[in-house]
Amino acid sequence: MASAPLALVDRGGFPESLHRGAVAVVDPEGRLLYRAGDPDLPCFLRSAAKPLQAIPLVESGAADRLALTDAELAVVCASHAGRPEHLEAVRSILRKADLDESALRCGAHPPLDPREAASLVRQGREPLPLHNNCSGKHAGMLATCRVRGWPVDSYLEPDHPLQREIAGLVADACGAPPGAMGRAVDGCGVPTFHATVRQLARAYAVLARPSALGGARGEAACRLVDAMRAHPELVAGAGRLVTELLRKCGDRLVCKSGAEGVLGIGLLREGWGVGIKVEDGGPRALGAVALAVLGQLGVVTPEEAEELGEHARPVVRNHSGAAVGAIRAVVGLEELDEAGA
Repeated sequence: MASAPLALVDRGGFPESLHRGAVAVVDPEGRLLYRAGDPDLPCFLRSAAKPLQAIPLVESGAADRLALTDAELAVVCASHAGRPEHLEAVRSILRKADLDESALRCGAHPPLDPREAASLVRQGREPLPLHNNCSGKHAGMLATCRVRGWPVDSYLEPDHPLQREIAGLVADACGAPPGAMGRAVDGCGVPTFHATVRQLARAYAVLARPSALGGARGEAACRLVDAMRAHPELVAGAGRLVTELLRKCGDRLVCKSGAEGVLGIGLLREGWGVGIKVEDGGPRALGAVALAVLGQLGVVTPEEAEELGEHARPVVRNHSGAAVGAIRAVVGLEELDEAGA
């Protein structure tokens, strides 16, 4: 199957660009229920894997040993904006693990919050690894290693015990055989996993129904999902898509985006997972596509989508800030019969 049209970009009412990609919706057993485009379109999970990558921190008992709060667990699952509340949560995790910021190996980039980035420039300061949107994930990995007696200097390496454990549980959540998922290096240096949109959806069906993982692992996933829903502002940042979706619809879903136009959504009532990949990697259409998909599934009402403003109806602006066009979702879900055809 080819990828499908997901969103149309217009300028002055005339079409200018088209974002294509794929959407998959699966049930707790991984059966495909709805699709748009090829559900086996390849993608990297990127930061959409963060709630899964955080499971060993909780499952191992390290989170309890260090008395981590739900807010701190939320930032471990985050692609945060580098605001003070994000930085303090990461610092707190490191302090509790008897580590400092020098242990972070995620590299540095300017804060994703434009005001915080501008503040650094005004002060003549360079961004630190702490400002990296993945620093919470890295702090959680370091804390896990500290409690379990594993090396902290090499925690990024694919053959590190923690990364091997994460690779196994990610494959399990995606419904892939052990060792079958390709790996590459993420932007922050840790392994990232090559999957399909259907496998991404399967992972989020598992997060929607963590009991599918069983035992302590399922309890750990449930605790992380609850932490994300309780602290949406720490999972991304005010005004950003994931935070606003969790704030508005956290009673119904858990979600996490990833670089290159990836979004995973777990539907809590149904136990379904939704995987979305914008094929060209551009994130600008992701909100409109996600809200259109959630609307077609009956999860979000038109009124709720409207309240999410430019996430539902992104505006194209020129350099003066004037609205000169719009991005409109054109995705249409195909419902599959019981045979999946």
